[in-house]
Amino acid sequence: MPALLRPALTALGVACLVSVTALASSGAAFSQAKQQPAPAQQAAPAQAAPTQAAPALKQAALTDKQLDGVLAAQKDMDAITEKLPENTAPDAKVIAQLDGVAKKHGFASYDDYNNVVDNISLVLGGFDPATKKYVGNDAVLKSQIAQVEADKKMPAKDKKEALDELNEALKNPAPAIENKANIDLVGKYYDKLVAALGDDQN
Repeated sequence: MPALLRPALTALGVACLVSVTALASSGAAFSQAKQQPAPAQQAAPAQAAPTQAAPALKQAALTDKQLDGVLAAQKDMDAITEKLPENTAPDAKVIAQLDGVAKKHGFASYDDYNNVVDNISLVLGGFDPATKKYVGNDAVLKSQIAQVEADKKMPAKDKKEALDELNEALKNPAPAIENKANIDLVGKYYDKLVAALGDDQN
């Protein structure tokens, strides 16, 4: 499934975390999917960073109903997006199908669904995958930098690329979470969200 249609929500690999952080910090985890979906490639985290200015994330207070809707919609969304060719923007027919799935699961539109997932991604980017506790994006990035630096098996070229990406993400922090209650709510659904939204990045 194209990576920008569904963000990497697990930080099991360095590329996964860079994807989440880059997407969350740009505020365009899903909205860019309409312009140019990219393949989910764990070995190439640089592809997750957008080259053009992305629209700012419209932060909103999340609800249990919205998170349940995202989780319920995932199977149907996957069925549509898995058929999309890589690096090809979805056409009007596909967008209409995605809109239909979003509405079926309680969202006003696909854009509304995307905004909810963007807000989820912003929060998940700050969760430490080991402790499943919210520590903030900077702390997660610093932890990943330390892990990459300590990795003796990673090829030098890959290590340099990963460190460059992580350090760049650290220089461009994700926006502060305006709705602090979102942290507790996403924490409550953490395992389900990672399983539903992050499995294609492992």
